[in-house]
Amino acid sequence: MFSKACEYGIRASIYIAEQSMVGKRVNQKEISKAIDSPEAFTAKILQQLTKNNLINSEKGPSGGFTMETHAIDKIKLSNIVSAIDGDEVYKGCGLGLKKCNEKKPCPAHDKFKIVRDELKKMLETTTIKELTFGLKDGFTFLKR
Repeated sequence: MFSKACEYGIRASIYIAEQSMVGKRVNQKEISKAIDSPEAFTAKILQQLTKNNLINSEKGPSGGFTMETHAIDKIKLSNIVSAIDGDEVYKGCGLGLKKCNEKKPCPAHDKFKIVRDELKKMLETTTIKELTFGLKDGFTFLKR
């Protein structure tokens, strides 16, 4: 449903938020390791998140990535998905057809529309802060 870049972007955002909540700045190598993502790919994703003002980047020896603590409970999953994948997840055909729409639906259109609508609702109501709970205690994880 999401691109690999988007999946890594969500995982990176959760990790950065968790570290930011304890006052820690993390570098790209650490993020890449924590979310099990290739370093070069992670760098591109972090650039997109920074460009969209979802994370902060500081250069230099003590630099790294953070998320504003007051923003952690305001940033929604939909912000990250939009920054990396755009809005195609809300519009795309469940069977991957290019011309599927209300007037000319694919066989799965009506059922997939329900799934897309629920996904949109979940993405627009779930904050990054919500997703950080459980990481510290090991109830949830970011690595395979």
